[in-house]
Amino acid sequence: MNGTGRFFGEATVDLLRRLHDEAVGPIALITRHSAREFNRDVHDLLNPLTDTGRMHCRLMGEALPKALHVRGYASPPERCRETASLVIQAHGEKGGRRGSVRPVESLGVFYALDQIKMWKALQQAGGLSAFVERWANGSVAADAMIPAADAARLITRSTWTRLLGHPERQGLDLCVTHDMTILMLRDRLLGEAASMHSVDFLEGLALYQRDGRVWLQSTVGDPVDITTMVS
Repeated sequence: MNGTGRFFGEATVDLLRRLHDEAVGPIALITRHSAREFNRDVHDLLNPLTDTGRMHCRLMGEALPKALHVRGYASPPERCRETASLVIQAHGEKGGRRGSVRPVESLGVFYALDQIKMWKALQQAGGLSAFVERWANGSVAADAMIPAADAARLITRSTWTRLLGHPERQGLDLCVTHDMTILMLRDRLLGEAASMHSVDFLEGLALYQRDGRVWLQSTVGDPVDITTMVS
């Protein structure tokens, strides 16, 4: 459990269940990977899931509504691909319909033009939330990161385009990414300032259509119309 008696990802599943009950149609969940190691002796993107993280993936998969046909997409690092695979495997073992998992670059750290400069800027900012806020307001060097607004547009548009390729009403695209991506999307698109938030493991954002409009919603706020962002 995550210290509150709940498993990581339970708030994300609660959001998904509400949307599923409202019959909004196919949904994409853009979700952080599960709990992982923090070994400073390897490149950060090589840190794998912990055994606890794997357990939380299975708990999340077991809790998904079983009417859903779940497909997986993930940032290329192993911990993201394994998160998606374990969630979907557990969903299937409990009777849910499941598809395959494949890596896609749009869920990775494609926005880092120079990873060394990015990590140095992150250290200078004193933490991820402060760094993302600087990135979002244009204070990070242009040769280190692409503009946050451009990254947000690329991520949401590509995620929505993939979802449109699977229009079945009971479809779910599980899109596993990193906390930096979630923080940036919340800051740029939902008005949830990065400096005021952190991102828990398996915390996600729901992308879906209602009344002919496309919406993005976090586990803590109201939905925001991003139709023009993805069109």
